[in-house]
Amino acid sequence: GVPFLWLAVFFALPFVLVLKISFADQVMGIPPYTSLVEIKDGVVHFALQLSHYAFLLQDDLYIATYLSSLKMAAVSTVLCLLIGYPMAYYIARSEPNRRNVLMMAVMLPFWTSFLIRVYAWIGILKDDGLLNHTLIALGIIHTPLRLYHSDAGVYIGMVYSYLPFMVMPLYAHLVKMDLTLLEAAYDLGAKPWVAFTRITLPLSKNGIIAGSLLVFIPAVGE
Repeated sequence: GVPFLWLAVFFALPFVLVLKISFADQVMGIPPYTSLVEIKDGVVHFALQLSHYAFLLQDDLYIATYLSSLKMAAVSTVLCLLIGYPMAYYIARSEPNRRNVLMMAVMLPFWTSFLIRVYAWIGILKDDGLLNHTLIALGIIHTPLRLYHSDAGVYIGMVYSYLPFMVMPLYAHLVKMDLTLLEAAYDLGAKPWVAFTRITLPLSKNGIIAGSLLVFIPAVGE
């Protein structure tokens, strides 16, 4: 239908074009890359350039960078899911008037530039930042925590930035869930955890998948 056509035009076709360019060689011209298929004397020749991929896979620095990006994106996605699911569940079960306020609070970070939000977290997480000053003043720690320029600081910033992308699709699925299914499960003697794992979690599976993709894909590129 129309949704699949939209995805094909704006997602699949650009991806195919980038994939095609990755197998081509650079030239001066329009377009600035060689053709992958050539026809000479009625014979079709394929000119796939694999040197780009070979160059990337031969350098240990590139491989380490790719693996680090995948690890940080995966961990950030899991953290967003663990934090975002309870938030979305609470918002979906709140009173209708309160839902709007809570969802507005979730959307508030989008009202500020991404760059400004990142710089705000730098001021909070650095050695002489707000967080360390507060913890030292309360006597919880005696030396500043090394959060700035660390993996922990990166995870905090990424989870804060992408958490709304996890909450919104989860909320959209949880708020439409038929609560009579839970009531029937409780009437039949099901414990709350059993009802959650057998009913709520499966019904929100599509929201989990959508939220995870919305977080993981941009997080890989950070």
